[in-house]
Amino acid sequence: MLRTRIARRQFLAVGALALAPASLRAQNANNRLNIAIIGCGGRGAGNLNAVSSENIVALCDVDDNALNAAGAKFPKARKERDFRRLFDNPRAFDAVVVSTAEHTHAFATMLALRHHKHVYCEKPLTHGVWEARRIREVAGQTRVATQMGIQVHASENFRRVVELVRAGVVGPIREVHVWVSRAWGWQSPEDAKRNRDILSTQDRPTEAMTPPPTLDWELWLGPAPYRPFHSIYVPGPRWYRWWDFGSGTLSDLGSHWVDLPFWALDLRAPLTVSASGPPVHRELAPASMTATYEYPPRGQQPAVRLSWYQGEMKPQIWRDKGIPQWGDGCLFVGAKGMILADYGRHVLLPEENFRDFRRPDPTIPRVPSHHGEWLNACKTGGRCSADFEYSGWLTEANHLGTIAYRLGKKLQWDADNLRCTNAPEANRLLRREYRRGWEL
Repeated sequence: MLRTRIARRQFLAVGALALAPASLRAQNANNRLNIAIIGCGGRGAGNLNAVSSENIVALCDVDDNALNAAGAKFPKARKERDFRRLFDNPRAFDAVVVSTAEHTHAFATMLALRHHKHVYCEKPLTHGVWEARRIREVAGQTRVATQMGIQVHASENFRRVVELVRAGVVGPIREVHVWVSRAWGWQSPEDAKRNRDILSTQDRPTEAMTPPPTLDWELWLGPAPYRPFHSIYVPGPRWYRWWDFGSGTLSDLGSHWVDLPFWALDLRAPLTVSASGPPVHRELAPASMTATYEYPPRGQQPAVRLSWYQGEMKPQIWRDKGIPQWGDGCLFVGAKGMILADYGRHVLLPEENFRDFRRPDPTIPRVPSHHGEWLNACKTGGRCSADFEYSGWLTEANHLGTIAYRLGKKLQWDADNLRCTNAPEANRLLRREYRRGWEL
């Protein structure tokens, strides 16, 4: 039934796109884009600054403080609280930057795609698996430039590591470990105190607070089930640990860290996904957990197992001090050695085996920045390296790890039909119900 709904909605989307006005125009790379900004505070402020060389013609935020702060920098820009109202006049802009909370990413992004607007969406691309699939499919029907906001993807370090892996420097890779030490999410009071995150020890607040007069709480909730305002949810990133608004650290930081092996090893859909951690909390994502993915062979590359660790979890080789004790890292284990990397550095292990190693020449094009790559693609018709085709698969995989944890079951994943063949109960977590008035 889920597959049938997707097919029907895909047909409707194709029809809508075919009838949409051709707002895209041929542009010289030196022309300035007209950009609408959806989400101006927090991460949105950083994204706004990164594209401020273009014409900022519209600003949108549910909080007047963020909206007015951005408006002071761009006084000629139209201002809205509800991003849906921006598309009452879609001809006013060429491109959209989406930096809302995770649970509304897909809604703003889909509106942009259906109006044939270039889109930059902050990570994670969507709140769940079904949304990621829909966004990826619809983006594939357009000729717009898309990019998910995983800024480290543009770094020299990441590109160099990808080149080393693809060059076979440490031989075929059959094992990858990725870990982050951030401990945000459900944890015991003792652990939360140690991690300075006491907010993560309690259930949903029973008392209601009056929202600040600057915040439109109804619009902030958007498609999520209604709940009274409480300061425990906002400002960000407090919301991301609550299931109704986010999916925890795996979908958030996994967008950055799993990106590296996903890119280097040309990963897409896993065959199986399993996960473990503390008892599942009905409201909060866990601070610490692990997830393991089994991927099939790809071309000349063998099958590979990718393991994720967050919070207090670490790979056994790390615990045994078999590698440098980096707080966050990605370890590629090959037949002839290992590559250990983090955001800004990498090392070949064992180091004594690579003292006289001559590194291969670069093969991946360098870009001035992640935002710059997207802006250039908007103007020239090029393709971004973290477009929605690529990042849609990455987002799906990260969300599947969270679902495996919540169900406490190893999932057999049928990517073609978007279902877990051994867990029909997963359907309720693949796709969520939206509040009345919100449809994707």
